[in-house]
Amino acid sequence: MRITLFLLLLLSQLLFAESNLTQSVKTTLLELITPSSKEGSMLDTNGSKEKNATLSVNQIARDKLKQEMEAKKLEALKKEMEKRRELEIQRLEKEEKERQLLASRLTTLRDEKKEIDNYLAKDNLWNRVYTNHETYQQLSGDLERVEEKILALKEKIAFNKEEKSQLEKYMEERQVIEGKLILLKEYKNDPFKNLLEAPEIEAEPSLTNPIDIITAMSFQKQMESVKEDFTQRYISLEDAVSKLNRKSMLLQEIVIKTRGTTYNNYVDELRSTEHKLADFERTLKLLKTTVKAYKQDVSQMNFKINESIQHEVKKLIVTGSIILFLLIFFFFVKYLVKKYMSENELYYGTNKVINFLFIALVFLILLFSYLEDVENLVTVLSFASAGIAIALKDWFMSLMGWVVILVSGSLHVGDRVKFVKDGVEYVGDIVDISVLRMTLHEDVTLTTIYKNRRTGRMIFIPNNYIFTDMIANYSHSGLKTVWDGIDFMVTFDSNIAKAQSIAKEVTRKYSKGYTDMTRKQLNRLRSKYSMRNTAVEPRIFGFFDTYGVKISAWYLTNAYATLTLRSTISMEILSRLKEEDDIFLAFPSQSLYMDKSAPKNIELPPEEPPVQEVVSKKDEKYKPDEWGLY
Repeated sequence: MRITLFLLLLLSQLLFAESNLTQSVKTTLLELITPSSKEGSMLDTNGSKEKNATLSVNQIARDKLKQEMEAKKLEALKKEMEKRRELEIQRLEKEEKERQLLASRLTTLRDEKKEIDNYLAKDNLWNRVYTNHETYQQLSGDLERVEEKILALKEKIAFNKEEKSQLEKYMEERQVIEGKLILLKEYKNDPFKNLLEAPEIEAEPSLTNPIDIITAMSFQKQMESVKEDFTQRYISLEDAVSKLNRKSMLLQEIVIKTRGTTYNNYVDELRSTEHKLADFERTLKLLKTTVKAYKQDVSQMNFKINESIQHEVKKLIVTGSIILFLLIFFFFVKYLVKKYMSENELYYGTNKVINFLFIALVFLILLFSYLEDVENLVTVLSFASAGIAIALKDWFMSLMGWVVILVSGSLHVGDRVKFVKDGVEYVGDIVDISVLRMTLHEDVTLTTIYKNRRTGRMIFIPNNYIFTDMIANYSHSGLKTVWDGIDFMVTFDSNIAKAQSIAKEVTRKYSKGYTDMTRKQLNRLRSKYSMRNTAVEPRIFGFFDTYGVKISAWYLTNAYATLTLRSTISMEILSRLKEEDDIFLAFPSQSLYMDKSAPKNIELPPEEPPVQEVVSKKDEKYKPDEWGLY
């Protein structure tokens, strides 16, 4: 509208300017003509010439005006042509812009379609499976066409060389296609058959003990993983349907905006896409129902498993509370035992019994809590007990031996004992008594010095040995001492009585503490055993031997340190004997009589008078005791 008003204004200005120009031209012509007429009048020209001049001026003005009008028409026509040309240019520019927009839109649509095709081809399982189905259908069509060509060639009576070559080529192509069809046979009719089947739900685990809780939770996690995979399969199909819908819309728009030879290609692709979309939508409906049913089954199974887990947890809490109460109770009992029996020799055994009772009670609680068919187990064990007893005789005997040891109290941890096995003696301390065996720690004793020549070993002794072998206990029932003896030999002509007195004096000196201790211990044992000989003082004996008189000194010593006191007493006796001039130690010897015959009788020293009358106060210490010993 503004352009039209501007053009009208411009046209009016032009017309006004032309009228002004015409008026100025007429004025100029009149001025030119007027001097001529003045001069003519002054020169007295005739009237005819003036008339002709006036006529010519008018004619010139009319011609001029006509030319101006024609120029204006030409100018208007020129402007109209320019305007039309501008409009045509604008129309062409608009069409070009529309073509560019259409080309850009088609490029965008093709790119988006290409992205969808790439996604479906690479990242979507359903499309890959359906592609195999399409490939099978395409190969079936190719096989039919090849069969038709083969039949057409076989119908001919005679073959030329080229036809024979074509027939062989078709035969090979048919074999290749048939091989491919065999590989893709499962995709012939229903390509989604396997994908539509729900995963098999395994039987839910049976919960009978706390360990099964972990198994059940692992099973739940596994089923959740399977359910997620199946749900992801549904999501993948749903995504494929969405992509195919979008591809169908893109192809419809491309078909509308496409002309030429590519039109038919896009139309065929659109039909194929719509056919595929219909199959996918039908499959999606079936899969949706299957996924829903599968989720319900998994949820129901998880509900049952959770109930079983809650039941097991409750049972575990109750069982654990009972065991915890027993543990606290037994700890309290062990505290009392330690407080009042820690110095008693029965402490270790009592502690062992408490531990065994606690373990046995816990085992029975767990057995009756988590073993469902206890009666059947007892029945089976009763029938199999005879065979088990024969096969595991040594084990049962060791178990019974352990019970006997605990009940009888004949052996305790810490006792010094001696076992004999195959003629080999083992002396040491019991450091542990378990259900099946005792553990003995060897110590340095007289046995190791004269027989084994090695010690410090850990000896494991089955408990059943108490029924079949002799066992020596050096420290039974609190008796911590044993009798030990030292033998030495003096010559026949030595002062035997003095030697015996020295031996008794030394042994009494060093064993006095053990003697008093043993006297008290034996007095306590009188209530348990019938003990007649309870003498505890050192005993000195003298015997004839091949090379002299053998003096044997016996004394009480610590059962765990016999060698120490033995060594001390031996060195002390030797030192005292060396100080005496009338005592001579005997050793294997021979007497040679070169110039005279051997005496038939050995003269003994004269018999001394009775000790009560002859012995002075100085020698009163050599008086024999009530046993007739020195």
